[in-house]
Formats: sequence, structure tokens, C-alpha cells
Amino acid sequence: MTSYVSAELRRRVRERAARLCEYCLIQEEDTFFGCQVDHVTSEKHGGRTELNNLALACTFCNRNKGTDLGSIAAATGKLTRFFNPREDRWSDNFRIDGPLIVSRTAIGEVTIKILGFNSKERVLERSALAEINRYPSEVALRLADDRDAS
Repeated sequence: MTSYVSAELRRRVRERAARLCEYCLIQEEDTFFGCQVDHVTSEKHGGRTELNNLALACTFCNRNKGTDLGSIAAATGKLTRFFNPREDRWSDNFRIDGPLIVSRTAIGEVTIKILGFNSKERVLERSALAEINRYPSEVALRLADDRDAS
């Protein structure tokens, strides 16, 4: 069972995320199914319905993530947690390479794999958006380049 997320809390999550999926950085208005409020740590695992545990996620990222917390990293063979947009910097874990999102870390690796960032359909979607200068957006580029700003 999922706790109710008030309209005000949803608004705050969307504003904080600049209306981007906090996982794959697609703009909410550019994805057919829009974005949803995601529990970073699901309630099933003790996550609370409060701003510091919520993220804006496109439907694909949210559905692929589900209640999972991580996966096995191929590089290490160890259970590795997913990227947490409340604790981690996007640019420390990923980089944009054309329509692909590439991992920089084991956290990035497992997040890309399970959330399906580079599935054929999602790469085609980002390629089509890039052709009309919609991906990556200026806000997404700032997040992706943030690593070099520190």
C-alpha cells in the first residue's frame, strides 16, 4: 500500500526536479507518459512519504525501479545500491554520450541496467528529442556537467 502524496508535496517534488526525471534527466513534457512521484526508498523498505525521500521519475524509470534498492554490479559482483537523487550527484555516477547514458561508477552501472536507461526504445526516444534540440535540456546539461564545476 502506498501512502497518499498530497498535491502540495507533488508540486514541491516537481519544482525541485525542474520537471526532469531525476534518474534519466528527460523532461517531463517530452515523455509520452509524463513523470510520477517516486519513493527513493520504497515504503516496503521503510521509506517515508516525505520530501527528502521523494523524487520525480519518468514512468519508465519508476516502473523499472519498482521497490528495488539495488542490483549486482558486473564489475564487482557485489550488491550495489541504486543512484539516490537525494544523496548523490548525477554527474558523479553518469555521463551523457549522445543518446546514451554511460556509467562512471558501480552505482551508475546498476541504475542504468535495472532502470533500462539504454533500452532500444529509450535511446530512440532520446535520439529523436536530440534532433529537435530537446535532449539533453539546458537543465540536464548543467546536472550532467556538475562534476566538473566542483
